[in-house]
Amino acid sequence: MKKLILLMMSLLVLAGCSSNGKTTTGTFTEPLAAHLESPWSIASDGNRFFISERNGAIVRIEADGNPIREEVHLSESLSNAAEAGLLGFVLQKGFDESGLAYAYYTYDLDGAPVNRIVILKYDEGEWHEVEVLLDSIESGPVHHGGRLALSPDGVLFATIGDGAEPNNAQDPRSLNGKIVKLQKDGTFSIVSSGHRNPQGLAWNSDGELYSSEHGQSANDEINKIVQGSNYGWPLIEGNKKSKGMETPLLTSGENETWAPSGMTFHEGLLYVAALRGEAILVIDPKRMEIVDRIEGYGRIRDVYSDGESLFFISNNTDGRGNPSDTDDSLYKLTPYQMILE
Repeated sequence: MKKLILLMMSLLVLAGCSSNGKTTTGTFTEPLAAHLESPWSIASDGNRFFISERNGAIVRIEADGNPIREEVHLSESLSNAAEAGLLGFVLQKGFDESGLAYAYYTYDLDGAPVNRIVILKYDEGEWHEVEVLLDSIESGPVHHGGRLALSPDGVLFATIGDGAEPNNAQDPRSLNGKIVKLQKDGTFSIVSSGHRNPQGLAWNSDGELYSSEHGQSANDEINKIVQGSNYGWPLIEGNKKSKGMETPLLTSGENETWAPSGMTFHEGLLYVAALRGEAILVIDPKRMEIVDRIEGYGRIRDVYSDGESLFFISNNTDGRGNPSDTDDSLYKLTPYQMILE
């Protein structure tokens, strides 16, 4: 009820703020499924949603909104480290025929957390790990990275955090603090380096890659990712500059923390989920300015576009939020423009 009241209030405010007295823009939010448990990634085959949860389940959400928690059979037990668990999840191209998906998870090896990327097979309501693509990625108590995404031509990309060892981000021998992609021969190559804890990947209509990244205490970043570029961590952050290193397109600055996570482009705008910022940041990529904030749902972990509407998941049940009776939830977000008479 609180969220519905907030929504109605926001619509009324927007209706009264038309710049020309003839049109107004805003968003309409519809809850699709409730009672998710620390959800992390949104995937969809066009008919159903599949939401990964850090505790190791994948929730299937049918058109009627009924959430069905499905078991995931992994070859290793999930790590209990902070921020760890079953993280990134994305369906392969041709999922309807193959039933294959990619997943990123953290487990413990010799008493220390490590990350791996695997292929899962969907079979009769259960998921089974069938192949390990990348293993024993050093991690730490935090900063696992974990986002998986497919490029417009179907190539798998992944974000890997620095594992709370900042110097690894500058070490070309380490995959920590890097964005990587899967090669045709089954190996991964480094796309970019110098990242702290990147958690968002999105491509614009021109096929250009953008990423979101957590700063040390503030100075969160939105970066345009170019093959072979170095984004500075831990040598520079925020708007600091150094020869041979990239500064972000947009930063939260030294006095604000977004803790950005998943992101997507939708109708020319960039939508970024913010955890600490408790909002979806709506960014005009031409001016690289925040033009709107969608708030009232607490921590936001991921945002997804099907080309027509936007969808997002709250993340208030991970121990860092203030969950309501229905948290966490999947929502449908429909931007609109209304003609006023």
